[in-house]
Amino acid sequence: MSRVAKKAIAIPKGVEIKQNGQEISFKGPKGQLSLDVHPAVGFSVEGNELTFKPHNDADYAMAGTMRALANNHVLGVSAGFEVKLLLVGVGYRAQAQGAMLNLALGFSHPINYPVPAGITIETPTQTEIIVKGADRQKVGQVASKIRGYRPPEPYKGKGVKYHDEVVFRKEAKKK
Repeated sequence: MSRVAKKAIAIPKGVEIKQNGQEISFKGPKGQLSLDVHPAVGFSVEGNELTFKPHNDADYAMAGTMRALANNHVLGVSAGFEVKLLLVGVGYRAQAQGAMLNLALGFSHPINYPVPAGITIETPTQTEIIVKGADRQKVGQVASKIRGYRPPEPYKGKGVKYHDEVVFRKEAKKK
């Protein structure tokens, strides 16, 4: 049995929840998101709490998953999510220009990454990128895509890395 599914989600002030069949819409100061709830899971909004309950005991895992996704949506529309990336390497630069992120990562050409809708990208310095948004999955996907252009390598540690990522260094070849 899932312990996650049994916990109710507290709805903070400023967050509106509407239900339409098996769809839940979340609206808050940071944006608007919707979640299609699995048919094997029921949900109810009572006061300022959202609870999930499986229709039978075999579906507790799905109820826990739906509860976790709904909790991420509530946190996203109320506070938002952000991922910070660091560029390590000589000549590695990033610059946000409107809906485009320009990256210089040591290739013979610059990389122009179009920023998806619902995501904002800031570059406080040339070697920092901050990805912000209400949808946790989308923020993580965009950050992963940017990191994927030049992942950190183990010998010099050059590349795009998450701010809390530790790159284990390998020792160079000895003669």
